[in-house]
Amino acid sequence: MTKKVLITGATGLVGTRLTDLLLQKGYQVSHLGRSKRAGNVPTFTWDLDKGTLDPQALEGIDAIIHLAGAGVADRRWTHARKQEILESRIKSSALLCHYLTTSRHSVKAVISASAIGYYGFGMGDEVLDEEASPGADFLAQVTQQWEREVDKITLLNIRVVKLRIGIVLSAKGGALVEMAKPIRWGVGAPLGTGQQYLSWIHLDDLCNMFIKAVENDAMKGAYNAVSGHWISNQVLTRMIARAIRRPLWLPNIPGFVLKLLIGEMAGMVLNGSKISADKIKQAGVEFNYPNLEEALKVLLSKTEKT
Repeated sequence: MTKKVLITGATGLVGTRLTDLLLQKGYQVSHLGRSKRAGNVPTFTWDLDKGTLDPQALEGIDAIIHLAGAGVADRRWTHARKQEILESRIKSSALLCHYLTTSRHSVKAVISASAIGYYGFGMGDEVLDEEASPGADFLAQVTQQWEREVDKITLLNIRVVKLRIGIVLSAKGGALVEMAKPIRWGVGAPLGTGQQYLSWIHLDDLCNMFIKAVENDAMKGAYNAVSGHWISNQVLTRMIARAIRRPLWLPNIPGFVLKLLIGEMAGMVLNGSKISADKIKQAGVEFNYPNLEEALKVLLSKTEKT
């Protein structure tokens, strides 16, 4: 079994939980980021602008889990922010590739985050698998360039897996917490038509996908990291309200209002797509939370206590 794993971008929602689960399974884990942080694992630094990376970070490492990248939904998409979203992914992937090319190391696999944004949004009833054509919007272009940069690592005879992540549900933050807030305040409502599909994944199931990709040498290339049980925005909004026992009384929030509030980023929530999970299931991933209603009960009960 692979024993030493280095995680980039490890301080976010996924990286934090993934670190805990890897440690529980007996892995040795270290982190690579912009600054050293106190914690229960060794940390190393890199500087994407200067193109430098602490070479000690790669010593003895068997697999790298690459999560680094500026948050897509953290701030309004100004021109500068869009550049940051793109460059944080391209520069970090290129820097890893450079040091894997020029340094002595024992890395056998790189498991990289990607996103279902690769396919674009608003695909209607078509179910998209990993062979589907890429989209043309901003996030689709970012994801395609990101994956192309990561794929260069395959030329080094290193196994590369790209997990195209859907909407991650967690009690600690992310989409579910943000959706539940206005519902708790009594001002929640479906967005736009409410008919757009959301392809979701429970945080723990996502982390288990990363671990499976580290352990399963047969996994290569792109995999959709979703539950395979998509749901409309309207139905999800109602399920959240029911789970936290709050009424929904407002009409749907019109799309133009969201566009005024958050600009181009509104496309992420006003559109959606049905994403297949067949390939990752065939790779042997087992889901602890395949049922959305049960997942919401567990997750939202935790948010009630925090």
